[in-house]
Amino acid sequence: MYKKTVSLLAVIGFAAILFTSCNSNTTAQQQEAKTTESNNKIGVLLVNHGSRSATWRNALLQLEKNVTDSILSSGTVKGIKTAFMEYNEPSIATRLKEFDAEGFTDVVIVPVFLTVSPHTFEDIPTIIGQKEDPQSMEMLKIEKIERYTPKAKTYITPLLDFTDILKKNVLRRVQGLTKNASEEGLVLIGYGDETYDKEWGMLFDKVAEYVKENTGINKHSYGWCGHIARYNPLETTKAIEKVLTDKKAAVVIPVLVAQDEMFQIKIIGDGINKVKNNKERVYYKPDAILQDANVESWVIQVAKEFTDKIAKPEA
Repeated sequence: MYKKTVSLLAVIGFAAILFTSCNSNTTAQQQEAKTTESNNKIGVLLVNHGSRSATWRNALLQLEKNVTDSILSSGTVKGIKTAFMEYNEPSIATRLKEFDAEGFTDVVIVPVFLTVSPHTFEDIPTIIGQKEDPQSMEMLKIEKIERYTPKAKTYITPLLDFTDILKKNVLRRVQGLTKNASEEGLVLIGYGDETYDKEWGMLFDKVAEYVKENTGINKHSYGWCGHIARYNPLETTKAIEKVLTDKKAAVVIPVLVAQDEMFQIKIIGDGINKVKNNKERVYYKPDAILQDANVESWVIQVAKEFTDKIAKPEA
């Protein structure tokens, strides 16, 4: 009986030691995870092209204001800022220096651009030290854009055209202008880059088909107000005249992130003025994609997806 009692106590004691050891290991792992998570100070940087137009810049600053409360509400993100890639301060380098000075360990960069371009694939990664693209580095020198490699880890999110937001945005704006869809053609005017001319064309065709399916408009064209068009109003005129060959009117939509007087009013407006009987045959509003609640929701969502991965890495 004595031997059995001793044996039983030994087993219980061993089990207690094993449980304590396992529990201690689990606690240590949990503590380590908490420490790792607590050591992350995550920021979000909204990056846009930049513009000499105050109207344009203010639209992007307003976007930041509109999404800040939602992005900060979870407590994962500790700060949000906006940076202009060129023309203006605060630049990307300026903002990343601020994040470093404030002790941020991670910065999620959300490019507020429409679709693929050298800016997103070469310029921004080169500015933040993720790439050493020779052509981009030369362009940055010419444009006097500062490069800065931050102490914080940087992450670049996907672009806006990976969603259906642009389709819904353009549809909403078309619906505000159309009068008799069957007699109208749709004209999309953008600011494209020669390198990605094919991708821009595919994007415009995709957006136009969506609008046509939901309005009854059955013809479209697209043109450029800058870069590819070299700021030539005649490109807008040509795009409009293309649909007016067999349509009574053209609905013209500027596919630009924000409003810039030079583009929406001067270049596109001058192009429209060259169209015969434009007051009766061209429906146009010099607006832009922003402000748009869907764009704001996209910014909030993509920021959350990336910051959650950083704050709670997979085991």
